[in-house]
Amino acid sequence: MSIDKSRVKIYVDTGKTFGRFDPFWNFIGYDEINYSTSPGGKETLAKIAGLSTEPYFIRTHHLLCTGNCLGTPKWGSTNVYFEDEKGNVEYDWTEIDEIFDVFVFYGLRPFVEIGFMPEDLAADKGQLSYREGGWACPPKDYQKWYHLIRNLVQHLSDRYGLEEVNEWYWELWNEPDLEYYWKGTLEEFCKLYDFTEAAIRKVLPDAKVGGPATTGPFPGPGKARDWLKGFLEHCLYGKNYFSNETGTRLDFISFHAKGGGYSPARRPKKDTPSSQLFLIQIKEGLDIIKLYPELDDVECILTEADPDGWAAGGIWDNANLNFRNTEYYPSFIAHNFLSISDLKKKYNREIKALTWAFMFDAERCFEGTRTLTTQGIDKPILNLFRMLSFMEGERLSLLSTSARDVLTEGLSERQPLIDGLAVLSANKNQVALLFSSHHDDWDLAHSTTVEIELDKASFDADKLNMVHYRIDKEHSNAYSEWVKQGRPKYPSYSQKQEIKSRENLELFTGETKIKLLDERLCLEFEMPAHSISLIIIGTKEL
Repeated sequence: MSIDKSRVKIYVDTGKTFGRFDPFWNFIGYDEINYSTSPGGKETLAKIAGLSTEPYFIRTHHLLCTGNCLGTPKWGSTNVYFEDEKGNVEYDWTEIDEIFDVFVFYGLRPFVEIGFMPEDLAADKGQLSYREGGWACPPKDYQKWYHLIRNLVQHLSDRYGLEEVNEWYWELWNEPDLEYYWKGTLEEFCKLYDFTEAAIRKVLPDAKVGGPATTGPFPGPGKARDWLKGFLEHCLYGKNYFSNETGTRLDFISFHAKGGGYSPARRPKKDTPSSQLFLIQIKEGLDIIKLYPELDDVECILTEADPDGWAAGGIWDNANLNFRNTEYYPSFIAHNFLSISDLKKKYNREIKALTWAFMFDAERCFEGTRTLTTQGIDKPILNLFRMLSFMEGERLSLLSTSARDVLTEGLSERQPLIDGLAVLSANKNQVALLFSSHHDDWDLAHSTTVEIELDKASFDADKLNMVHYRIDKEHSNAYSEWVKQGRPKYPSYSQKQEIKSRENLELFTGETKIKLLDERLCLEFEMPAHSISLIIIGTKEL
């Protein structure tokens, strides 16, 4: 598809602020908890830690699972819990200590996902084996579950200190509305939450405990919607299964949002993620929460917010997944982060978003899995988070002639949507401008002329310094270089060096001196359909 070239005008008023803009995207997650201690995992965690002065939170599955403590796609284990022949409980913290030591060493904070069920504690729900469903069962003994969680939290508090662990989040389970992840009923899940919350709070009275981490709800009847509502009503009005009192404390509400779904297909039809689908789930979840005024001050965390729902699949499973290698992935995320920022204002609610992407050991280069790195090479998506690290300060007024309501109009058969975010640094001597150009069709061939008019009200100098970073097909894009190198599954040393030379954030235009004219600064540049620009303007050298 191709569309005639167009122009977009953006106006930024540096004299009009809307309060402090805090990063809401410093959350990363992945299934395979044991990858945290592998060489590739440590290398990627170190890169995540270096993205911002604010700590990133790390959420993983399989914290309490039983196995051989070797990470494989969509599986992990720690062997923390065992029972002997008489039912006496034994705890082994070895693997958990190694994993959490890595997080704390790099200055990362655990977003502790409490799950899944240890083999010796799993109830009989007719599962064929532990690996084929036992880990997703309720506990056979809720008191033993309570003591497991209490001992876990006590151990972590003793090891890392109360000041540290009080900064962590504690979330129960993952997507319990799916039978794959939870073999019990909603009532059993609420009971599990009551026992879990009580156990955590016994050690950490001020801990941030929440859930239910359900899948994205849609308008109308649906299990995800019913589970989110049912869980919230239980926490507000239900009988607490642990204390026998009414209600259970809830410090944050979590659910997920995905832009689509993929399955194995040797010759798949073209199927792109949908920004509209992604945002509909978020809006519906927020509308459900809004039904309960008692929860107005409770923050919402999208503990998985992604273009699709199959992180471990790659291009050899479904060729559509190649978008995760390219500039399309960061343009999708940037565009939808901007939309989430708008929803934060509309609903007057704190909303945070977690990106479910990490790395996979032993994968082919640019496998197409939902990852930040591949064979130690940074993918374009990681450069988006490098850009986002500059977006801290006072939010400024920004208007774009391209802006439209994706929730009602979508992005199909139209020009790319170009919008942005502008922040003013605390000392008021620097403005950071982040612009994304995105269309859900990855084959869209389009270039837009962007005109920016910047009000100079907050600057004391007439002459300013400016740098312009870019992510697109030609910039900050190791994948494009990998293609030039012949798409090697396992690059040679020299090939890998060439590919890695393009993995970091790159300049679109280097540092330049600019001068204000009539108290205004005007800029003009081209943006491809899938691209992100970061422009930094200040009174000092950048």
